[in-house]
Amino acid sequence: MVATPITPTSRYIPPGTTRYYWVPSIANKAAPTRSELNAGSDLTAEISAVSGFATSSDQQDTPDLGSRFVSKIPGRITADDSSLTLYMSSTSADVRTLLPRDTAGFITIFPEGDTAGLKYDVFPVKVTGQPKSRDVENPATIMIQFSVTSIPVENITVP
Repeated sequence: MVATPITPTSRYIPPGTTRYYWVPSIANKAAPTRSELNAGSDLTAEISAVSGFATSSDQQDTPDLGSRFVSKIPGRITADDSSLTLYMSSTSADVRTLLPRDTAGFITIFPEGDTAGLKYDVFPVKVTGQPKSRDVENPATIMIQFSVTSIPVENITVP
């Protein structure tokens, strides 16, 4: 008997598809409402780089005297250091005004776009820093650094 293959994917690239929103307030991070998402700010068009926004579990050894084999169990869940790098403006307000240090809220990430029925992730965060690029040859950017303040909710359905 041959195993059943998984459903073929509809492959895509993130530019032009993935969306990043800053949402200042969500009552239930496991089920944000459409109005809460709509009250957020779409950062997508200003983002030049993304880092982090991923979780992983530690592995804990569980040795015993009955075997030489050391099995493992999942341990604590951690979130990567996370940041968004956005363009700066020389003539108008930019992300520096929206996300000053110590601002708390949520980064919502829609990998396949903000379309009802698809999946997205909610990361509760606090802004920890705003280092600016000092590159003299490239467009001016600012990195908004975040600490993930509680366990993110991943793969929830877009309302």
